[in-house]
Amino acid sequence: MTHHVNFKGEKAVPVEERQTILQASLAAGIPHYHACGGKGQCTTCRVLVLEGQEKLTPPTVLEQAIKKVKKFPDNVRLACQSRVNGEGVAVQRLIRDEIDRFIFVDDTEDSFTTVMGESRKLALFFIDIRDFTPFVERSLPFDVIHIMRRIFALFKNAITQYDGEIIDTAGDGLYAVFGLNSRIKQAANSAVLAGLKILSDLRIFNNTYMRPYFNHTFEVGIGVHVGKVVVGNVGIGLSHNLTVMGFPVNIAARLQAATKELNNSFVISAVAYRLLKNPPYSVGCNYLNLKGVSTPYEVRLIGKPYEIKDTPVLPETRQV
Repeated sequence: MTHHVNFKGEKAVPVEERQTILQASLAAGIPHYHACGGKGQCTTCRVLVLEGQEKLTPPTVLEQAIKKVKKFPDNVRLACQSRVNGEGVAVQRLIRDEIDRFIFVDDTEDSFTTVMGESRKLALFFIDIRDFTPFVERSLPFDVIHIMRRIFALFKNAITQYDGEIIDTAGDGLYAVFGLNSRIKQAANSAVLAGLKILSDLRIFNNTYMRPYFNHTFEVGIGVHVGKVVVGNVGIGLSHNLTVMGFPVNIAARLQAATKELNNSFVISAVAYRLLKNPPYSVGCNYLNLKGVSTPYEVRLIGKPYEIKDTPVLPETRQV
């Protein structure tokens, strides 16, 4: 009996009863990589199963061994070991040229999932230092870098203590995620605990170090949101930093930006707040008009007002 497999972006090919997906694709003229000759001894013929995973034969012993070592997710199969038992199968070749081959085979990336990307529910955490420009303007370059290192070490300590991962730094702020190793409720709680620890540690740092030695204090703005994002690794830097993208990331960044206008150091979306096991006291419930969001966004204020208020009090609904 003949079935068909749809290769995304390429074409649908017929697969005979005894043919593997690799044999069928090669017969149809698709330049399918198969470094070991289709013997299940490499991973270059792997495909991502988009539809009809249940219509494929179970993984062979050879495939199971490779999947265990490489930690492939269940929807990644070796085309040379997979046969088709019905219609409705759609796949995507993961290696289609020499650059793909480097990314998926020659690169030293430990986690295959981060290379190919996956959808995850995470807690998104943005923090930015307030009043840093005046300190930069009147301080020596060495002092600026020294203090930045001290503050960022403080941030990192709190974030890693609660199993967070720093994704990016920009200027005097950074972006982290929680939930790579936990469920979303725990992730939201961890993000809030990390934020509260930062606020507490920064207060101590101001009182014991910044004020007596530099006659200056710092405040921060923190924004937290939760949502489904894409997690992967674009692999363009020496550090091969993890990348997390999606609309919820934009929401979290805008909540952090709104802290100054709301005159509160910690703003969390109501969606994330409702996931908290022991939610901290919220001094208020506000609604923000966020760019790209059709209705006002509900947020909770769980930080403290800034010492210096340089913006007027805004009406309940604000544009961010």
